[in-house]
Amino acid sequence: MTNTEAGKSMGELFPDLNGPESPVVSGVAHDSTEAQVTLRAVPDRPGVAAELFTVLAEGGINIDMIVQAGAETGTADISFTMPESQTKAVTEILERRENKEWNSAGIDVNPDVGKVTLVGVGMKNHSGITATYFRALSDENINVLMISTSEIRISALVPLRELDNAVRAIHTAFKLDADQVEAVVYGGTGR
Repeated sequence: MTNTEAGKSMGELFPDLNGPESPVVSGVAHDSTEAQVTLRAVPDRPGVAAELFTVLAEGGINIDMIVQAGAETGTADISFTMPESQTKAVTEILERRENKEWNSAGIDVNPDVGKVTLVGVGMKNHSGITATYFRALSDENINVLMISTSEIRISALVPLRELDNAVRAIHTAFKLDADQVEAVVYGGTGR
């Protein structure tokens, strides 16, 4: 990438992706094979996240979504998602390290989660996409556990029992129902 390309958005680098034929959103992906892990009350200081994710990388763990929530007590909760198939390995890695470098107050593992992702190159140039996405989930009384975004996608982690409802709600909100050409449904890792 040249210096003139650095810092530019996908739409600036590839203007043909923003043509009049380009849909604002192009599909919904979902993944029911992830688990959510939360480390409670880890020290809120530089380097803790680096230590954590280095240890997990060395253990071959694939991390997806990450959220850190700090508290006034000088601690933070760090939550992340990863393939459910790696839950046992993650638990073993973290329990070996618990109460050493991180002095965490515990590890919570939730395998009953699913991710629903809205994808579209045109999203970055249109306001209201995020509001519509979360309104669709809210209207179905679906609680959002974690959020991850980029220029071309919005992902929410939801209770697994609500994943199918979430997919339907997002499809309907963005008029991506199956009879439309733009509709794309992908059930997989969503990555």
